[in-house]
Amino acid sequence: MRSSDFAGGRKTMNINNVKFETSFGLAAQLPPSDLPEIAFCGRSNVGKSSMINKVFNRKSLARVSGVPGKTATVNFFLLENIRFIDLPGYGYAKVSKSEKARWGKLMDEFFSSGRALELVFLLLDIRHPPSADDQIMINFLRESGYPFSVILTKADKLSKERQRLRLEGFREEIENSQSLTMTPFSAKTGQGVDEIYAMMRAIAEEDR
Repeated sequence: MRSSDFAGGRKTMNINNVKFETSFGLAAQLPPSDLPEIAFCGRSNVGKSSMINKVFNRKSLARVSGVPGKTATVNFFLLENIRFIDLPGYGYAKVSKSEKARWGKLMDEFFSSGRALELVFLLLDIRHPPSADDQIMINFLRESGYPFSVILTKADKLSKERQRLRLEGFREEIENSQSLTMTPFSAKTGQGVDEIYAMMRAIAEEDR
């Protein structure tokens, strides 16, 4: 299965029907969670926007920036019976203390407000070991009970052998990694897109 369609509930969902819905920069602005949600989370400049655009076969559904920390809002995208959410990147040092505090409050409120999160895609750069912030996020998701899957971005930067070695590295670098799904992904080549579709499709097919 590729391209445009995947089954959802009693009908076929077309990923080309996804649309930008809204964005918010303050915790108090976050809307209620009234649909199943899938979130994209990761460090600044890890490739969240590029992944979203590739998965949904759009060039500019999510804005791609070469400036780390540019995504400072929670961005909502709607596809029929599922909402997709692009979360602000974490871990970028060159922002003000007040901006860090705003981001922190925004993320805390998002995850603590009882949202209908069915899955979190946690993006890590395949070329490097998880940062301290990445490890904190992994532990937080585990402790919170949110289901999550690790997406290893920028896989095209490494040979297949180097990818294999880095996968082995992640298994050692992340505690209790045996239960984690890790998917090498490339927004350039499309590697991993089918696996990501399959995870999305499994949620869409659940009987609501």
